[in-house]
Amino acid sequence: MDYIRNFCIIAHIDHGKSTLADRLLQTTGTVSDRDMKEQTLDDMDIERERGITIKSHAIQMDYIHEGEKYVLNLIDTPGHVDFSYEVSRSIAACEGALLIVDAAQGIQAQTISNLYLALEHELEIIPILNKMDLPGAMPEEVKDQIEELILCGREDIIAASGKTGMGVHDILSAIINRIPPPQGNPNAPLKALIFDSVFNPFRGIIAYFRIIDGELNKGDNIQFINTQKSYFADEIGVLRLEQEPKEVVKTGDVGYIISGIKEAKEVKVGDTITLLKEPTTDAIKGFEDVKPMVFAGIYPVDTEDFEELRDSMSKLQLNDASLVFEPESSAALGFGFRCGFLGMLHMEIIQERLEREFGMTVITTVPNVSYHAYLKKDPDKIVVVNNPTDLPEPNYLDHVEEPYINAQVITSADYVGSIMSLCIDKRGILKNQVYLTSNRVELTFEMPMAEVVFDFYDKLKSVSRGYASFDYHPIGYRQSILVKLDILLNAKVVDALSAVIHRDKAYEFGKKICEKLRELIPRHQFEIPIQAAIGAKVISRENIRAMRKDVTAKCYGGDISRKRKLLEKQKKGKKRMRQVGNVEIPQSAFMAVLKIND
Repeated sequence: MDYIRNFCIIAHIDHGKSTLADRLLQTTGTVSDRDMKEQTLDDMDIERERGITIKSHAIQMDYIHEGEKYVLNLIDTPGHVDFSYEVSRSIAACEGALLIVDAAQGIQAQTISNLYLALEHELEIIPILNKMDLPGAMPEEVKDQIEELILCGREDIIAASGKTGMGVHDILSAIINRIPPPQGNPNAPLKALIFDSVFNPFRGIIAYFRIIDGELNKGDNIQFINTQKSYFADEIGVLRLEQEPKEVVKTGDVGYIISGIKEAKEVKVGDTITLLKEPTTDAIKGFEDVKPMVFAGIYPVDTEDFEELRDSMSKLQLNDASLVFEPESSAALGFGFRCGFLGMLHMEIIQERLEREFGMTVITTVPNVSYHAYLKKDPDKIVVVNNPTDLPEPNYLDHVEEPYINAQVITSADYVGSIMSLCIDKRGILKNQVYLTSNRVELTFEMPMAEVVFDFYDKLKSVSRGYASFDYHPIGYRQSILVKLDILLNAKVVDALSAVIHRDKAYEFGKKICEKLRELIPRHQFEIPIQAAIGAKVISRENIRAMRKDVTAKCYGGDISRKRKLLEKQKKGKKRMRQVGNVEIPQSAFMAVLKIND
């Protein structure tokens, strides 16, 4: 165990984490130059294109330092705020962390958030100043920020560049000298932490784990403590670039287990593995079920593709256990699914993967969060509302609670005013304002989650010209004055356009939607009223005028009563048409609601 080092890499999105991991793999000879490609640990095309890590990865490296051979287990972590639970479990499997900071951008919100997670688990932090080769690098300023943040000595900060390979040997030496070896009891009952799982179409679900105490042998009967399910260890081994089977995986090691599990739901990140015949008495702390934060309806463009969409979603769920979906139907869009996501990025990725991997073109409804509704007749019972159409009518409703978050924004001092007005406009309450340096400010707000899921991130980037970074975590539910806003076309409610919204913003939002729909819905043979209503009260209305045929064109001269007769006949026909006619809503109308505030 003295020659094992387990460490992870924490950084804000796009600070060069994957590139630096590539250099470590190359320097230790884990990946040959022939097999080397950019972002080696990122498997998906989307990860490569966007330059982000979506799934965490693990890989084992060998390194000879001062004549001794060391085993280094690198556990890569996702960089985006949506996947913070996965990050916390990866951190729990390590003794040390490389804190990577971009020398050109400085410390960002996600860096601080993940750093606090690492400090909670008492990890040894090695600060690294990356991208030193960039012409815009500000090493001295950023070193000041790192010193203030983690109270380390200036000489402890390693200057590096993932692109050129500068400082990589210093990083490897620091991992061996500064990060402590694993502290576990090899003779205790088996206790291992699952920090990730992947799906293999031939072998089923493969779970990645780190052994805290005891050891795991091939052929052992094992049990997952939180799900109470038991399995047979069909194959175990360590994670090189390819999986390497072993007969035994010992204390402190990171490995994988294949036991023919077919359901992704059975392997939960953060669960504890133990032996069936002599189980451990204490499970690893920190396990929680990952709860979706954002809900949206996903519908096939062609209703006949419903079964195909169901298969595609089931296959995606095998790779991504945090995706939750259930069938629902809408009068406007037909059959589809109500899906739960970890956040907006997660929702975008699922949508993109459906299109790329399965060729499914889908319509996504307005995203919303999960609300708690309380009824007058039974005030103690909570009705969980994931879909705006499920919100009870106002006469039955006592009050509604919505989820709040603690939002952390780090930005340059020049943009503080515009960011404050953006957050206050989104019903945020300023809780704290700290100057990290003379020009960098950390703002902390408490705000409703519903205001963030819509278009907050895009607006934040535009008001700060890309210089603000954002991070959040949930802080519970609070009572708010919320109403259900319905959109009626030709006096029929279009359920796919319904939204739960704060009463003060309902009129403005309803007016904007009505104006937008008037532009996008094509004219029909009859007049179409577009209305926004709260309950039975209409708060906004627009009309789409009918396409009119000039029925009096054939009357040349003659008595006026002939023209009147024809116009009256046309009027009756239009009235009858309006009663039986269906309004065709183009797909662009549903997409426009998502961009209503642009």
